[in-house]
Amino acid sequence: MKKTLRVMKFGGTSVGDAACIGRVAQIVRDASREGPVVTVVSAMSGVTNRLIDAAVRAEAGDSDRVEAAFAVLRKQHETALSALIHNQNERNRLAERLDKIFAEGERLCRGTAMLQELTSRTLDSISSLGERLSAPIVASALAELGAPSEAIDATELIVTDSSHGGADPLMDLTRERSHARLGPLLERGTLPVATGFIGATAEGVLTTLGRGGSDYSATILGAALDADEVIIWTDVDGVLTADPRLVPEARTIPEISYREATELAYFGAKVLHPKTLRAVQQAGIPVWIRNSFAPERCGTKITPKGRSNGGGVKALTAIRDVVLITVGGPGIVGVPDVVGRTFSTTAEVHANVLLISQSSSQNDICFIVPASDAKRTVEALRKEFAQDVAHEKVEHITTDPNIAIVAVVGENMRGALGLAGRTFSSLGRENVNVIAIAQGSSESNISFVVAEKDMKSALGAVHKEFGLAAVVSHDAKVTSVLQ
Repeated sequence: MKKTLRVMKFGGTSVGDAACIGRVAQIVRDASREGPVVTVVSAMSGVTNRLIDAAVRAEAGDSDRVEAAFAVLRKQHETALSALIHNQNERNRLAERLDKIFAEGERLCRGTAMLQELTSRTLDSISSLGERLSAPIVASALAELGAPSEAIDATELIVTDSSHGGADPLMDLTRERSHARLGPLLERGTLPVATGFIGATAEGVLTTLGRGGSDYSATILGAALDADEVIIWTDVDGVLTADPRLVPEARTIPEISYREATELAYFGAKVLHPKTLRAVQQAGIPVWIRNSFAPERCGTKITPKGRSNGGGVKALTAIRDVVLITVGGPGIVGVPDVVGRTFSTTAEVHANVLLISQSSSQNDICFIVPASDAKRTVEALRKEFAQDVAHEKVEHITTDPNIAIVAVVGENMRGALGLAGRTFSSLGRENVNVIAIAQGSSESNISFVVAEKDMKSALGAVHKEFGLAAVVSHDAKVTSVLQ
């Protein structure tokens, strides 16, 4: 009988320190008794941010800050190594390996400082160091528990295009290399521990999959290896009906669909990287979100169709740090190229448009971008429409940074009567003003814009209206971490 193959990914908080890594090693070892496991790990908590900051400081010539950053990183990893690895020979071997990785990072920062230029390729190399440091420590922690393991650099497994900072996988080559490299290890019972976040071009140039890309690494490998399931271990119990910091009544959702999970990730739910499910959708591989700090809890299972909760709305999410940009005025009515010019201009500056709303009269086109994209987007639009503004065709290009997007998500919202009415009636009862609305033809998402100060009230009102606090939670204990 074929044994179940699982890919398990552990995030930064799950490998945050020696105690966390020890817990991870126990979860993986116990799981391996029931079938082969491929482990994917993030950098230790806070490491990637510190590396990126060091790279930026190097470009600015701030060598003291770079040196201080690497001193902190060395201490963090040496502390974990000392607590986890008791065999002196193994500790020395691992310390030597980590020292080479640190030396590489320091070399890259010195080169950046000399050139006073931080290229995207160099930033990928520096920001990838955290995963390359954590994977050997996790592999050695497994060996301490008697589970044979080997740390693998994902540059040997995941082949990508050359888009530094946000590369996409080339699945045929990835499948070929993953089977060739990992297959023999799994056959002889060795547990591979792969670096998340990282890939390489076909020519071997290191790339990264974007911030939070370790989730994506796990599903890429899951699809490449035809895994039976992917389990993403994090520091929450699964996908919740809302952010519990904003809605204390939020509950864990037992099962959701790929579409629902993708919508939630796109609109700000931090539990999942937006690209995560791309790799597994065609094969229909289930993905679990589970809590490494409470492995007895089932978490959330993400499947092709999900499971109905008896209503239409499944969950809510919200995005702050966004800016509403409006291009408007009576002068644009009937001008056929305004919409095209607006969005071709945003595309040229690589702004990520999160939501679009337009009045039927075409009097105003408004859209939302992340705050980090706003300045360059507005500058580009004002340049594009300079002559139109001068001739009063476009009366204004304005911004509003004090807003938030709230998304109401549910696969079964399609065809359900009255959901939009109930949503906006609940907001009215709380005196929440809706600035703009957008709904896709799929009808699995209603998104609206409110003042940032009203975001918490809006979430609470809609959560209560649809009874999401009553969702059945998988808080019950389970007999196996693999159920």
